[in-house]
Amino acid sequence: MSHANPALNELHEVSGRIDRLLDLCRRLAEENRSLRQSQEQLATERSNLLAKNEQARTRVEAMIARLRSLENGA
Repeated sequence: MSHANPALNELHEVSGRIDRLLDLCRRLAEENRSLRQSQEQLATERSNLLAKNEQARTRVEAMIARLRSLENGA
């Protein structure tokens, strides 16, 4: 049968290639969605860490100021 209709064989081959390309597109779209979600989560986490770092810096600076005032008052 493979020699009987080469056009039909080629059509089946092209159809298989299209199916594989569609599968690849679906997988890439899912991976892209997952990566975007991870990027958003990481950006949120970074923002939270920066805010915590700023709070810690402010508290340390306040402690240093209090210590200096105690030192100057003694």
